[in-house]
Amino acid sequence: MSAANLKVLIPVTKLTCAGCVRRATTALSAVPGVQQANVNLASGNAELSLEAATVLPQVVSALEQAGYPTRTEALLFSIRGMHCASCVSKIEQALRQIPGVLSAQVQLVNSQLQLSRISGLAQTSELLATVQRLGYQAKVVDEQHADPELEQQAAQRRLKRQFWLALALTLPVFVLEMGGHLLPAFAALLQRVLLPEHSALLQFTLTTLLLAWPGRDFFRIGLPNLWRRSPDMNSLVALGTLAAWSFSTLVTFAPELIPQVSRHLYFESAAVIITLILLGRYLEGRARGRTGAAIRKLLGLKVSQVRVRVNDSYQDLPLADLKVGMQFLVRPGERIAADARVISGESWVDESMLTGEPQPVAKQAGTVVTGGTLNGTAGALLCEAKAVGEQTVLAQIVRLVQQAQSSRLPIQALVDKVTAVFVPVVLLIALLTALLWLWLGGEQALTQALVNAVAVLIIACPCAMGLATPVSIMVGTGRAAELGVLFRQGAALQQLQQVRLVAFDKTGTLTQGKLALTDIVATADLTAQQVLAIVAALEQFAEHPLAQALVAAAQTQQLPFAATTEFQAMNGQGVTALVDGKRYYLGNLRLLAEQLPAQFPAAELQDASQQQQLQQLTAAGKTVIFLADTERLLAMIALADQLRPESQAAVQALQQAGLTVVMVTGDQLPTAKAVAKQLGISEVRAGVLPEGKQQLVEQLKQQYGKVAFVGDGINDAPALAAADVGIAIGTGTDVAIEAADVVLQRSDVGSVSQALQLSAAVMRNIRQNLFWAFAYNVLLIPVAAGVLYPFTGTLLAPGLAAGAMALSSIFVLSNALRLQRFR
Repeated sequence: MSAANLKVLIPVTKLTCAGCVRRATTALSAVPGVQQANVNLASGNAELSLEAATVLPQVVSALEQAGYPTRTEALLFSIRGMHCASCVSKIEQALRQIPGVLSAQVQLVNSQLQLSRISGLAQTSELLATVQRLGYQAKVVDEQHADPELEQQAAQRRLKRQFWLALALTLPVFVLEMGGHLLPAFAALLQRVLLPEHSALLQFTLTTLLLAWPGRDFFRIGLPNLWRRSPDMNSLVALGTLAAWSFSTLVTFAPELIPQVSRHLYFESAAVIITLILLGRYLEGRARGRTGAAIRKLLGLKVSQVRVRVNDSYQDLPLADLKVGMQFLVRPGERIAADARVISGESWVDESMLTGEPQPVAKQAGTVVTGGTLNGTAGALLCEAKAVGEQTVLAQIVRLVQQAQSSRLPIQALVDKVTAVFVPVVLLIALLTALLWLWLGGEQALTQALVNAVAVLIIACPCAMGLATPVSIMVGTGRAAELGVLFRQGAALQQLQQVRLVAFDKTGTLTQGKLALTDIVATADLTAQQVLAIVAALEQFAEHPLAQALVAAAQTQQLPFAATTEFQAMNGQGVTALVDGKRYYLGNLRLLAEQLPAQFPAAELQDASQQQQLQQLTAAGKTVIFLADTERLLAMIALADQLRPESQAAVQALQQAGLTVVMVTGDQLPTAKAVAKQLGISEVRAGVLPEGKQQLVEQLKQQYGKVAFVGDGINDAPALAAADVGIAIGTGTDVAIEAADVVLQRSDVGSVSQALQLSAAVMRNIRQNLFWAFAYNVLLIPVAAGVLYPFTGTLLAPGLAAGAMALSSIFVLSNALRLQRFR
């Protein structure tokens, strides 16, 4: 409902002084449609006079930008009785007119309504009553305890009962009316056993029972909506079947009102229409159930019981009783109850259901395990809970997938516009069809007008239009989750397949993000292992990443660490110490020049071959440090941030798909070019500071069009947000993940190509569905109206129209389900 001079009272937060009141009042008064605004500091409310309820979303936005947000609430409703896109549109439009409702989004696929409202406005009882007045049943869903699958199963059982009852009532009617046409001998037998008037009376009784019992929902919802001038698909079915039933009832009880030539019974058409549509809805419901398989599979990873350590014994407790800090035991073959750290034990854990990675991962004391993953048979793990309930990775994944599945893509706007006018247009076409046949139909004008008008009403179901986009999103995002690709926003599905350039952050994305030893060039009579042993002894007390990489390399080769004394770290240069009583220096050339000026004047290598080797190492993008004693240079040690094993193949896959690939890094150009050369990337942006990445993304968008940015660090968050599609490596920081549109559960950047391919597959699937839905109606409505009759003598029977209508929705659902097989 929209009303002039509508007065509402909304809460305003963060008001602390008169200045706050002034700024909030100014922000509200600037909103078009706000006639008067009065902010009260004491009550924390704003009294508004509005032109219409639809101004409230702009009011909320204005308060948010001013820094004084209102309080909002999110509600989830389960709705029964929806069958097509016009149902969705009708409910959303009605709810958005209620003062206080900020957004209302209905999902036809899972029969749910997500609604956002201002606290204190749009009471739940009013929302429920509005939906009820439209002819649908609604209830508030408790997200903590709701079981959508049980509700869906109950709805399916109800549809199944309705269908079988309708079929039982339809078969006798069909046999009585059509049996004689199919088998002439049967017609002769029927005339001897049952008089025509008795046959008509029996058909009337059975069809009336069918319409009043299993078919009552079509009339209970459709006729009131017709009266309110907001017809839906139920209205079309109700009108069509009621017309066939009413005409046949007149022929049965008042034949004198109908011309002799037109006295035909169409009870079987009304019965067959209801039965076939119920069958279609039942099959459609079964197919819809399969679209939520990914979510059910994820929810199925949760355990119900956990074996908690209490003192020196173990006790089985419900999962809800597990708290952070508690220790619990995971036996071989059991699922892990929560995100935790392993305290003791060793095993291999299957993480494929969360990451898509088929190889099990080794776990031992100190490593992290994720709730929902499966412990192998190698051993038991004693774990300490670090995150439980809604804070676990599994719960967050489920939330992200549900959020993506309920998103509405930009392409859906076209469908919404068409379905808003579709049913009224169909009613007009049906009326014109009836009038044309009454005018041109000759002796059978009345009969043909009825049959063709009913066929138009029945064939023109907008169900397939309403299902075309959401079912593909639901199946596609679910399949993506199984492969370790999480779409935080469903709209990213559409944006991603439009991307023309993919920009990668280098460190931690294309590379592993940590230095590793690559080369030891001994310049004296020492072996590489002897050099590494000395270096590790020098660095064992240092905390620099270079030191950690060298010590790790020595530990990997199981080299002994010599005794070290008189250790000294020189900031920005390196370290020096006595190793087995002998003085060594490890660091850059500046260190050697200061400590050994005679051997290394001007911080340069004097030997030409050594200088050439150094240039080769630095040209390859490696960091080089030097080991020397008090007399000479002993070795050059090179370290580098290693490429991820899959990075080169990932870049090639994107380039083969016709995309431009750019590497972005804060490194100097020579180092950046060396890494880019290994990857086959020609476009490099080097020396980019963290604050410059966002500006670079804006420049790339202007130059190339749609841009995807892939990163993992805190300094990538602005660039991820600025890109058309931000893709975060799941092993990255929480800030980066929150800023992204797509999250890769694995550190495998090959998943970027997989996400792009999946996006293209989903959008292709949606276009196929929409083409079918629109082409079906464009082609078959004229056929139902009888356009082929002058050329072929063919008319579309209402029963066949009902079957074709049901098949259209089933086709769309079946096509969407093909995405489950995406590889």
